[in-house]
Amino acid sequence: MNEFTTERPVNAVRLWSGGLATAVVAALVILVGTLFVRGVLGIPVLAPEEAGYLGDAGTALYALVAAVAALAATALMHLLLVAAPRARAFFVWIIGLITAIAVVTPFTQGAEGASQVGTALINLVAGVAIAILVNSVARTAVVRGDHRGAEKPALRHEGILPDVDQAEFRGEPRGR
Repeated sequence: MNEFTTERPVNAVRLWSGGLATAVVAALVILVGTLFVRGVLGIPVLAPEEAGYLGDAGTALYALVAAVAALAATALMHLLLVAAPRARAFFVWIIGLITAIAVVTPFTQGAEGASQVGTALINLVAGVAIAILVNSVARTAVVRGDHRGAEKPALRHEGILPDVDQAEFRGEPRGR
């Protein structure tokens, strides 16, 4: 890679495995948040009070939506890393604004105020967790080249073909 290229090699395995882990964390944030708001604070969010501390099937769907949102955030980050300048800055802005929408949305529903605040706080924590985790995984998923001109082994970050250097990977014969 030279200084004029726009390619930014991304370790997709690292990015997507981090995205899957983020999806699990996001779903658990929803479950723990619901348990805390319903069980500890006694505020009925996502289901009527008689549904128990973890709510009902709506809570499971809510957790699943958070997991899907984390995977969508990972896809967005992957696209930005490959195609956009200052990808992580754009990612933070996009996810921040989506999180703001998720925080404001409960206040547009016809529920009591405490339930609206509880749901908004759960959405905020889930959005912040997704933003921080995917952003930090992306920082480690960008493959850094040696900018002093030395050739580094291609595909070493994937754990395959460790003896192939960049020139050979491009099809140039060795010894040039």
